[in-house]
Amino acid sequence: MRRAIYPGSFDPVTHGHLDVIERAGKLFDEVIVAVAHNDQKQSFFTLEERLALLRNSLDGRNRVQVEPLDGLLVDFAVQRKATAVVRGLRAISDFEFEFQMALMNRKLEASVETIFLMPKEEYTYLSSRIVKEIARLGGNISNFVPSHVVDAFARKQKQ
Repeated sequence: MRRAIYPGSFDPVTHGHLDVIERAGKLFDEVIVAVAHNDQKQSFFTLEERLALLRNSLDGRNRVQVEPLDGLLVDFAVQRKATAVVRGLRAISDFEFEFQMALMNRKLEASVETIFLMPKEEYTYLSSRIVKEIARLGGNISNFVPSHVVDAFARKQKQ
């Protein structure tokens, strides 16, 4: 079985993320979406909320699992018997960081390859950071995220 890990913070999950998951699903028998807890980032949604939003977004998709990620990505990949890490590239600016991470992951665990996938052109400008900023300023994010994510933002902002 060809299994891949698609890691990220997914704060929130966007249509761009879902597009990369769909593309990865065409290349691999199984895709594990690994939701990372990053101490260096201030998340809008908790880890549990992000896991739930992703699971809801992927409901009905076979061969896709959503799991929390804590620790080294390559260790997670080896534990899950994954042969690849999938990373989305939107622009050249993403490449430098992603390239460095891919090389470090290869140094840590040579059996896990990194695969770069580009989302559809209509999503290349899209990032979770931008979506959060638009939502924070009262803008309409319904073109960028699934409807249940829009609802989750509304609920969270009322708290």
